[in-house]
Formats: sequence, C-alpha cells, structure tokens
Amino acid sequence: MSDSMWVFGLHAAHSALETNPDRIREVILLKGRQDNRMNKLLDLVREQGVKFRLVDRDSFERILQKQQLNDARHQGVLLQTMAAPVLKENDLEAMLDKLEEPPLLLVLDGVTDPHNIGACLRSCDAAGAHGLIVPKDKSATLTPTAVNIASGAADTVPFFAVTNLTRTLESLKERGIWVYGTAGEASTPIYQNKLTGPIALVMGAEGKGLRRLTRETCDVLINIPMAGQVSSLNVSVAAGVCLFEVVRQRQ
Repeated sequence: MSDSMWVFGLHAAHSALETNPDRIREVILLKGRQDNRMNKLLDLVREQGVKFRLVDRDSFERILQKQQLNDARHQGVLLQTMAAPVLKENDLEAMLDKLEEPPLLLVLDGVTDPHNIGACLRSCDAAGAHGLIVPKDKSATLTPTAVNIASGAADTVPFFAVTNLTRTLESLKERGIWVYGTAGEASTPIYQNKLTGPIALVMGAEGKGLRRLTRETCDVLINIPMAGQVSSLNVSVAAGVCLFEVVRQRQ
C-alpha cells in the first residue's frame, strides 16, 4: 500500500483535519464553492496551518482522473494524507497487553466491500471497540473508499490485517477472550448470552457467511433474531447490533 492516500468529501476532510492534521500533506479545494460548509472547512484548514490550494474545475478534474477518483463523491474537496496504518499480529498482541479493561474486538471474515469496512469502523468507534481484525488475503482493507466511509474512524480504531485468521482467533482464546461467531443457523440468539467479559465478535461475508475453519474455531455461534421476511442483515448493520448489545450489557 502507498504511504499516502486521498480523502474526499466535506465530512471526511473535516474529520481528518480535526483528528490528525499533522498527517495531512495537502488540501485541494474547488474554486467557486462558497457555501457555509466549505467556508467552515477552509477556516479549519487555515487554523490548523495545513497547506492548501484552490483550483479551477478543469484542474480539479485532472487531479481526479490522475488519482483514479472519477467516481468519488468529492463535494469539491480533496485531501492528501499519510495512509492510515494497517497493523499486524504483533501490534495486536502489544495492544492487548496494554489494555486495562476487557477487550472488545470485531473480526470480519472475508468481507470484500470497502464500504462495509468503513461502516464497521464507524460502528467500532461508536461502541468503543478496541480494534477491527481482518485476514490479510481475500478481504478489503483501508482503501480511500473505506477511509472516507469511516468518516474519521480509520484514525481512531486500530485496523489489523493478520496472516492466518484461525491462528489469531486461537491466540485470542488463549488470552481468555471469548470468540462469538454470528451465523443465521445458530440456535442461540445474541441476547441470551452474557457479553460482559473479554469478547471478539466474528462476522462473515454476506451470502457466504463464516468460513468453515473460522466457524469451527469460534467458542459460541449466535444469531440476531429476524422478525421480517429478510433473511440477513448487511454485515455493517449486524456488527452495529452486536457491538451495541455488548455495550448495553456492560453498562
């Protein structure tokens, strides 16, 4: 992955400026937009002392084309920043060693849509989860799309890409962390489990669900009761439901 990436859109840019202004290399703004939201963003850019430039539409479009961001919902805002860090197994171990409270981790098994990665990061941030774990292969990572959907959460929630997900789950279990896998066919609803201790919630890809080895490694399989005709939830929605059930029980 490159050491820099492009963030686009007013909200994502504002979050980056507030959270990690020192990592921002340049802000590019489209000339001619002078509404209140753009003016507030420009004030923040100046307040943080970040390098910026105003460019005309033709120049802005050339930058979009060069960076392959033609489909980006940019709202006239581009921001080049140092790439959000993708951490490894040893970083996960170090983080867990330092925690002074029961860990809450979200694990995504084979989720390939960066929109879902970004949305799950937002849910993790909102619920106070300590990290998001994905397998290094056959999974989406911190792409510009994921970072923008995350709206700042990529800078606050540690993101771990591990070589062997099964081995990582076994390592978590050795630490006393209970691994709960979500599966539609599971017989136990999430609400019937005590979720106040150290927990890793494992979600599979839409359609395929958890892979066999991942499923077999989980301590418990749980489901989210569905009352309507829809058989399953989007993975980011399911993650939010499960994370906040943990939060509810812990409070």
